[in-house]
Order: sequence, then C-alpha cells, then structure tokens
Amino acid sequence: MADPWTPKLVEARIEEAADTLRRLPEERGRTARSSWPPIIREFHDAYGVEPARLRLGPPPAAAIDRMDQTLEWLRWLEADDARIVWLRACDVRWKVICWRLGADRKTLWRRWVVALTLIVGRLNRGGTPQSRRNRLPTSPPRVATGL
Repeated sequence: MADPWTPKLVEARIEEAADTLRRLPEERGRTARSSWPPIIREFHDAYGVEPARLRLGPPPAAAIDRMDQTLEWLRWLEADDARIVWLRACDVRWKVICWRLGADRKTLWRRWVVALTLIVGRLNRGGTPQSRRNRLPTSPPRVATGL
C-alpha cells in the first residue's frame, strides 16, 4: 500500500501545480500582422524600453500530468476554500488574501487547513468528503429579467 497522504504532501503537490502552470508557455492569440519588416532599434534607443523577462523552461510531461490531477482536487472544495488554497500555492501573502476575501487571517488560515484536511481525507480513503458546513445563501438568487 502506498504511503498515506498528509497535509504537507498535498500542500507541496498544489504548490508544484501552481509552479507548473506558471511555467507553461503563454497562449498566443491572433495578433495584428503587418507586411512591414520589424523595427531594429539601436542599443541606446532600446535600452530600458521593455523589461527583460526571464522564464524557466517548460515543465516536463510528468509534471503536467500531476498538475492536471491536482487541479481536480480543488473541485472537491467549496469555491472560496479552493480559492484560498490556490492563492496560498501561488505565494500570495495572507494579508492580500484577507483583503480579497474580506475575512480575518485566522479564519482564512483555519479554512485553508480544513480544506487541505478534506483533500487528504478523500485521497486516503477514496470516498467523498462531507461538507463541513451548511451555508445559507448570503443573497437571494439572481433572476434574469427581460430588460
């Protein structure tokens, strides 16, 4: 039997998924094209115009497969909890997360720990995690109007 999952292992796997996603090549959409040749700038004209971007190489295929598997884990959580876990994996500071979600740091930290524990529980037993709270809607559902 494989080693059981722990919150630290799950946290490391989610951080690896965030890093892998960051290392994937950027999607290049359609851009305007021109028949003019590219402008060749002199060093003194171009220096400091655009900041240099240094990117790591593309991730290996195994890391992309693990990333796909790990992103499925976030679907097991409630939307806000998944957002907290993902923001922490992307190295966003607690202060910024508190500001974005409008909650206290201790509350968000507890929700983060519970979310990791729910993922660990599901991975270790293969079952579905039970919802940890029954929320009432904070606002009435939006009704589409024909305006």
